[in-house]
This record gives sequence, structure tokens and C-alpha cells, in this order.
Amino acid sequence: MAEDQYKWGVVIIACLAVFIIVLDSSAMNVAITALVKDLNTTLSMIQAIIALYALIIASFMLLGSKLQDILGRKKTFLTGLFIYATGTTIATLSVNAGMLLLGWAVLEGIGAALMLPATTTIVGASYKGKDKITAFGIWGGIAAMGAAIGPIVGGVFTTYLTWRLVFGSELIFVAVILIFRGYLTESQPTLKWKDLDVVGTILSIVSLVLLVMGILLLSKPQNWAYVSVLVVSGSILFVVFILWQRRRINRGLEPLSDISLLKNRIFGLGNINSIIQQIPLAGFLFIIPVFLQQVTHLDAFMTGLALLPASLTILVFSLLGAKLASRLEPKYILMAGFLVSALGTWMLGGTFNINTQIGDIIPGTIVFGVGVGLLLSQLTNLTMSAARGDQESDAAGFLNAFKNLGYSMGTALIGVLLLLGVFWGLTASIESSGLAGNMSTTEIQDSLFNYVETMQTTPPQDIPSSLVPQVTQMVDSTISSAMKMTFNALALIFLLGFFTSLFLPRRKIKGSFKNS
Repeated sequence: MAEDQYKWGVVIIACLAVFIIVLDSSAMNVAITALVKDLNTTLSMIQAIIALYALIIASFMLLGSKLQDILGRKKTFLTGLFIYATGTTIATLSVNAGMLLLGWAVLEGIGAALMLPATTTIVGASYKGKDKITAFGIWGGIAAMGAAIGPIVGGVFTTYLTWRLVFGSELIFVAVILIFRGYLTESQPTLKWKDLDVVGTILSIVSLVLLVMGILLLSKPQNWAYVSVLVVSGSILFVVFILWQRRRINRGLEPLSDISLLKNRIFGLGNINSIIQQIPLAGFLFIIPVFLQQVTHLDAFMTGLALLPASLTILVFSLLGAKLASRLEPKYILMAGFLVSALGTWMLGGTFNINTQIGDIIPGTIVFGVGVGLLLSQLTNLTMSAARGDQESDAAGFLNAFKNLGYSMGTALIGVLLLLGVFWGLTASIESSGLAGNMSTTEIQDSLFNYVETMQTTPPQDIPSSLVPQVTQMVDSTISSAMKMTFNALALIFLLGFFTSLFLPRRKIKGSFKNS
């Protein structure tokens, strides 16, 4: 095959892999009601699965980066692809939440963690000069496109066919990648299995899982006794992981990742800002569908349509922001991005009530999209600019791990804030409504909270049918109030990002390293 004719074959294969990984992260959020109903599960369980998908990617990302040095980048990529295909098959055939958790969150997450770092190094090694910049531009653009069209794809499949086809259709992409895998070049392993830092791998995975699981347990007060144990244990283990990495480096052993990068001011702040940016983005993509489907009773397609303005705005301004970097320092673009995003979330907080329609939220989502687009346009290049050439693989592993950790924490934390707001709001509403009758306030509260947890797809238990319209309005009003509180919290998180970006040094970033 002529080299010129097929020179973009490698990046096309890498893009197909990235596309299906990103698609999962955005397409399934609009299918929450269908998932709850079809799998006979709850909103909290679906929230946990979405959060765990990003968490598993984050937890195994450093291992995925290191395996390239042991297996070679092509073999690592294809191993990840096989695991991912197994997971998406199980997810497609899921009959309960446990199967979906195993297929989507665990197996797809592990597969994605092996594939993502490999796509970066495969593309980087296959092109030079302007072709390399173009290839990474295509790579990043396809990733952004997958995130943008995900809600619409998920909405169409869920509303007019079945949500299972979101997963099932990915097997077509897997088949295409396998057919054209010959375009991929293998790298020579530089390490052996005995060089793998097994202890560091276990510490990194377990510490992150404990942290996010602790946050997820906040959604139900009866679980709060375990929250501090999980969060503190996870934090301690992560510190132990850092110390273990330093010990291996000092002894001349191969670490799981080069932690000296974390001492670099730009790299450290870049990763902190990436986490801060991902938390409200993930929260936005999770709780907006919850509101639209519970309170305004939109189907999955209309929910995806409601998210489209934000998705397209993020895509457009991530591209425009990259152009701005040639004229303005990234620090100032980031500061503007955080402020605009905070304004957008504050605007959205004032729009939620039981009569809210799609048109009411569009102005706020567009402003939100402008800010997030500006942030996404800068954070990767800014952070990666701090790494030397021989550190790029480790730097990309850290960056992708922290970004996915932020997304996982966002789904967990913001979802928990919404559910807690609903829980406590119901308490006040019930006490002032005089509905108790023969039932205690706690019994009514549990019944209505379960009503929310099932996305209002089944009648509230133990509530007389004559009172269902009244309690439904009460629930919808409570959700609306909780949305306002939660979006105000999102605005504060963006303002925290603005504050941390003040400490970035003033410098222009040369070159273009794309890695979404």
C-alpha cells in the first residue's frame, strides 16, 4: 500500500477508538429513565455506574501507559480493544444493573484505560512535523465531536429503538479497527513484567476507588458512617502511593509513573484545574437530564436536543480558544473561561421551576458552553508543555487519569448534592403540607425519595392515588429548588478554578499537543 495514499490510516483507527470511548461518557446520560425502568434499578445506581466508568478509566490509566513499555503499544491497544469489546457486549445484553456495571463501568473502563494512552503514542510515533500537528488536531476534534453528538445519538437510540444499541453499535467500530489493524505499528518493549510496579498499581487503583465510593455513599444519610472511613483511607493510600513511587525512584527501580512531574508548578496547577473543570461539566451532564426527564417529562431524544446547544458551543469555542492562544497567554484565557462558566451556571440556577421548558435553559447552557470550551482549549496544551520529551508518556497518563477522576468525582459529588437537596427539601415540604395523616413524616419521605430514585416511573408507594398529583407537584418543586442550590455550587467550583488559575505563571505555550 502506498504510504501517501494511506498515511492517515493510523490516525483514523485511533480516532475510531477514541470516538466510542467518549461517546459512552455522554450518550448514556440521556437514557437514565430508560435504564432505571428497563433494569429495575434506581437513579443512584445509574449515577454510580456512570461515575465508576470514568473512575475505572482514571484508576487504570497509569497502568495502561506503563503496559506499552512491557507489551508494546500495538499489543496494548489491541488488548484494551478486546476487553472493551467484551464489556460493550455484556452491556448490550444487560438484564440488570449488575451486568451493566460489569460490562460498562468495569470492562469498558479497563479497556479504555489501555487504549487511550496507546492512541496518543501510536499517533505521535506515526507522524512528524506538520503532519503530527494535523493528526493530533484530527484526534482531538473527533474526541470533541463524540462528546458533542453523544446526547443526540443516545437520545435517538433510546427513544426510537433501544439504549442497548448505543453499546451494540460500538461493536461495528471495533470490527473496523480489527480489520484495519495492519496500519498500526508496534513498538519494541523496553521493560519486562518483573519491572512492573505491582504495589504502586494496586495503591493507585484502590486509593481512587475508595475516594469516589466515599463520595457516592453521601447520597443516603444512613451510609454516612462509612463515608469518612472510605475518603480518609483513600487519601492516605494515595499519599502512600506517592511515597512508594519516590522510594522506587530513589532505589533505581522503575516507578509506575514519574511523580517528579507533580513538582512542576505548571503541570501541578494544570492538573488541578483540569479536575476542577471536569467536576461541574460532569455534574451538568448528569443532573440536567434528571431534571428534564423528571420535572418536564421530556423523552431521551428531546433531552439530547436540549443539551445540543451546550455541546456545540463547547466544541466551537474549544476550537476558537486554540486560535486565541497565539494572541493571548493561556493563563488569561483560563481565567476568562472559569469566570464565563461560573456566570453560565449561575444563570442556569435561576431558571429551574416546575414550569421550566427547554427554551428557558438555552441561554445559560450557551454561556456555560463558551466558558467550558475556552477551558478545554487550553488545559491540555498548557499542562503538557511542562513535560520534557522523555516525560510525555507519563505526563499524558497523569493528565488523563486526573481528568477522568474529575469527571467521576463530578458525577458522584454533584449527583449527591442534588439528591441531598431533594431529600432535605422533601422533609420541609411534607411537614408544611399536612399530608402525613396515618403515616409518619419519615415514611412519606422514604416513599417520595424512592419515587425520585425510580425517576417517577412507578407510583409512590403507600400514597393514596388521590394524593399522587399533589405529591408529584411537591416532588417536582423540591427537585427544582435542589437544582438551583446545586447550580450555585457549580458556580462556586468554577470560581475556585479562577482562583487557582491566578497562580499560573505568565507564558505563551508553543507547539500543539492534543490529548482530550
